[in-house]
Amino acid sequence: MTAPVTTREPAKYEVRAGTPFPWGAQARGAGVNFSLFCRYATGMRLEFFAEPGAAEPSWAYDLDPARHRTGDGWHLWVGGVEDRQLYGYRATGPFAPERGFWFNPHRLLLDPCAYAVAAPMGWEFAPACQQLAATPVVHDDAGTMPKSVYCREQFDWGDDRPPRHAAADTVIYETHVRGCTMHPSAGVTKPGTYAGLTEKIPYFQSLGITALELMPVQEFNAADLTRVNPLDGRRLRNYWGYNPVAFFAPKAAYAADARGGQRSEFRRMVKAFHRAGIEILIDIVLNHSAEGDASGPTLCFRGLDNPIYYMLNDADPRQYRDFTGVGNTLNANHPVVREWIIQVLRTWVMDLHVDGFRFDLASVLGRDRHGAVLPNAPLLEQIAEDPILRETKLIAEAWDAGGAYLLGHFSERSWAEWNGRFRDDVRRFWRGDGGVAGLFASRLCGSADLFQGSGKGPGSSINFVTCHDGFTLRDTVSYATKHNQANGENNRDGVEANYSANYGIEGPTDNPSILAVRRRQVRNLLASLLLARGVPMLLGGDEFGRTQGGNNNAYCHDDETTWYDWRLAETNAGLVRFTRGLIDLRRRYPVLRREAFYAPDDIQWFGSAGGPPAWQDPERRSVGCLIFDASRPVLFLVFHPGPNPVRYRLPSADASWKLVIDTFRQPPEDYFEPGREPVLAGADDYEVGPQSTLILACGTSPMP
Repeated sequence: MTAPVTTREPAKYEVRAGTPFPWGAQARGAGVNFSLFCRYATGMRLEFFAEPGAAEPSWAYDLDPARHRTGDGWHLWVGGVEDRQLYGYRATGPFAPERGFWFNPHRLLLDPCAYAVAAPMGWEFAPACQQLAATPVVHDDAGTMPKSVYCREQFDWGDDRPPRHAAADTVIYETHVRGCTMHPSAGVTKPGTYAGLTEKIPYFQSLGITALELMPVQEFNAADLTRVNPLDGRRLRNYWGYNPVAFFAPKAAYAADARGGQRSEFRRMVKAFHRAGIEILIDIVLNHSAEGDASGPTLCFRGLDNPIYYMLNDADPRQYRDFTGVGNTLNANHPVVREWIIQVLRTWVMDLHVDGFRFDLASVLGRDRHGAVLPNAPLLEQIAEDPILRETKLIAEAWDAGGAYLLGHFSERSWAEWNGRFRDDVRRFWRGDGGVAGLFASRLCGSADLFQGSGKGPGSSINFVTCHDGFTLRDTVSYATKHNQANGENNRDGVEANYSANYGIEGPTDNPSILAVRRRQVRNLLASLLLARGVPMLLGGDEFGRTQGGNNNAYCHDDETTWYDWRLAETNAGLVRFTRGLIDLRRRYPVLRREAFYAPDDIQWFGSAGGPPAWQDPERRSVGCLIFDASRPVLFLVFHPGPNPVRYRLPSADASWKLVIDTFRQPPEDYFEPGREPVLAGADDYEVGPQSTLILACGTSPMP
């Protein structure tokens, strides 16, 4: 197959053979070394472009296999290349989908190691799609394809150092870069950007969080959906970003300068957060790509070494194994792909200074090319032991769409795990489900039943009651069922098991008694999260009552559905204060956050009468516990999900108990700041209100 005719200006640049490593476009002396892996290609062309929407290259060069190929590496050194030069590749080889090959020189391909991407206005996937056929599509797609961007710019990190908070000291805040500041109420000068997020640093500091976990910031196409919202006719968008196109490249649309400048703006954001003592974690997707199944677009991997980068169906290599639910699965444990993944992660750490990762559908990274789950997956072990990555925070979503559920025993001890059981059991307990008090107690104590058997401690448990995937906290106590009609999937999408309740009316209401219950339940869920051993993760906006109108799968809404309405932080200032107080309470009492499970002498459980709880009685659902520090009682906690008040006998202590939190009380008496706690002098018992949490402290606070 011959390549399409393009313009060439050999005299414009000096050209040399180049070197195969490292992959990508790297500055070398007065020029740039372009290198990529492609085992099965018979020819390769490098093209430069003047603009993202250019259909014709400004310069092109056909690589000579005898001079520009070493093993499986294609390489070319080009002198005089300017910073932010746009480029792409065309690969020639067999078009034989029945054997897994999709080579087509009419497709402009992204560099698998591109540090930045520039896309034309109105970038659509349709022109890059290739339906299963005996012959390839022959129209050229360069004018509609994104281009890789060479980035030479230097960045002055100064004395930047990662905060490196210990697991015991970490409080994570999960948020979306664009959604956090896009609403006019955010009050930032550059809404929806890395810079806009930086402007919110004082708020995050005042709240007490130590790490931001950013939803995907790898380059993706927000216009890859073609459905419309059936309620208003507006086209839906890929808002969440779990469909990466370029794995090394920060999302350009999240930066004011979107042609290579996104890297510098991302770096400035990280540097500013580090200066404030806050870590930046990114939700990284390494289990699939935006190329989808056989009907999807050819953007990069499919047009290069499709059988190496993806898991293919053995019986029909035209089809892809799908353990991700989006059409394809990266062949993560192939040695070449494994090396590429390590390079991706090292680049985000070394060049962009991120402090760790939350790995989307991480169980995929433990599968072999046939999809079998490996007992000691080489990639997972390599990440955990890598000299650059081992000191970063490694957080696994320890399941995938293929049924692998590895919660509690995911790979090495250095891997922490999203604890979905924490969310479910805590929600069920506060909803009033019978028979879950014991599970709730286990979650509060760090989930030893899940993690202890594999040698992990509470620091491996990332506790959450809400996350981006599901209801917000306000919606968890306002809706009994999901309301995803606006997603255009007939409300079939999103999980069914929400373990939520509406307390009498579905959705918004002015009923004061229902609102009172909801207010208490929000605080109860927050208290359970922030008092539990393990690493707590807050969903952004939960601390001021953000709602998505009952949508538990708002991945396709880039609008008021998902943007944070910061006016709620003023309307619900009492909730913000309560959340801040809980985080401070956790800080002041290290016994709540130690990186060890409670020993039998560290905690004592009570029923309301003072004896042990009736764990097996589904009708007696409240539990209390006395927490000791160095054999001295310091905290007495009661969690009561029942609809009627219950009187708890107070355990004996060295000093009078002080009231810290009572969620049955109206703000500001739901939380008392240090030094202002009422003393329960001479009290033998305390009436705990329905559906409420009680926290009493003994003596003086252990920390200032």
